[in-house]
Amino acid sequence: MHKAIILFILFFFTAGSYSSAQDNRVWNNKSCAVVLTYDDAIDIDLDIVIPALDSLNLKGTFYLIGSSPVVDLRMAAWRAAATNGHELGNHAMFHPCDGSLPGRNWVPAVHDLSKYTVERAVSEIRATNTLLKAIDGKDERSFAYPCGDLKIGDQYFYDQLKNNFAAARGTQEGLQTIDQVDLSNIRCYPISGQPASYMIDLVKKAQQTHTLLVFLFHGVGGGHNINESRGEHAELLRYLKDNEQSIWIATMVDVAERIRKFQGK
Repeated sequence: MHKAIILFILFFFTAGSYSSAQDNRVWNNKSCAVVLTYDDAIDIDLDIVIPALDSLNLKGTFYLIGSSPVVDLRMAAWRAAATNGHELGNHAMFHPCDGSLPGRNWVPAVHDLSKYTVERAVSEIRATNTLLKAIDGKDERSFAYPCGDLKIGDQYFYDQLKNNFAAARGTQEGLQTIDQVDLSNIRCYPISGQPASYMIDLVKKAQQTHTLLVFLFHGVGGGHNINESRGEHAELLRYLKDNEQSIWIATMVDVAERIRKFQGK
């Protein structure tokens, strides 16, 4: 009887250690993965965010709207960011959103996703890929749904784009283990006006649960009506840097490729 109990205890702890080791290995030998994403291609990205990341040798993913004047007028700066390891992601050519949804009266009719055909949405997004490749020379990148809208009518338009991207980031909240991640709609935490303690607590939870954590920022220190304090953002970056021995901080495209290999897709 005692022998059986001892064997059970040994099995329990051995299995737990093995599981923990497996969890650590899947995220580049770290306890979790964290992706910092920034939407809409605004001046703040180039003036504040990228210098802050570069000062700590951290990499981010920047989802660019192809028609943004900040892409047109500051193309050399975006090219330099990509050369330095940041990802230039695709946020569509005109950032179309579904204007038929409640509270969307601000959506211009010409870029109302509910009035698009799937073919138009797909062609504009592919054209944005061509533009981004002209900037950074890369074939692999990720996509972010404008406004988090997944459908045109009853059709998931990304179904026709899966071969064009490593993954797509949505706007729904959640931490997920590597086997739970849906590469066509990766979960994230939108950030606007939250204290650094909130963001750091999310990181700590990801560390404890061996999960993927994706942050979604717009403005940092201004530049957008969805805005996070520059100081609070800097405090998050400092925590990530101080704990990078246990946190894999990487671009969305790099994390997506690891997930794809793990899932066998």
